[in-house]
Amino acid sequence: MWWQILIGILAGLALLYVVLAGLLWHAYRRDANTSLLRESLRLLPDLVRLLRRLAADPTLPRGVRIRLGLLIVYLASPIDLIPDFIPVLGYADDALIVAIALRSVTRHAGPQAIDRHWPGTPDGLRVIHRLAGTRTS
Repeated sequence: MWWQILIGILAGLALLYVVLAGLLWHAYRRDANTSLLRESLRLLPDLVRLLRRLAADPTLPRGVRIRLGLLIVYLASPIDLIPDFIPVLGYADDALIVAIALRSVTRHAGPQAIDRHWPGTPDGLRVIHRLAGTRTS
């Protein structure tokens, strides 16, 4: 009897995974601005430094810092929602998760927090703000 429950749970998790992967694929294919995902992947070293600096900033709300810490752990983890060896989607899921996290940070801490801690170029900062949904220019 217990093995049937275990099989049911595993089947439910597998179905959830397939649905999430399908939604990600649909969002990627539907997005006319896929260059934004490519640009964000090029900014990865500066982005990791930004996330680390934001997570260490004691002036930010604790919830924001906890979410950023979890994001850093997820990005460093070899376990991904979609494995990185899958073309396009493997890295697109990381970029989408980072964009969601940046939107959350700017919603709770403001875009000035990103401006204060950005270690890269002004062009890179514009891409980060586009990812975060704060500026379009």
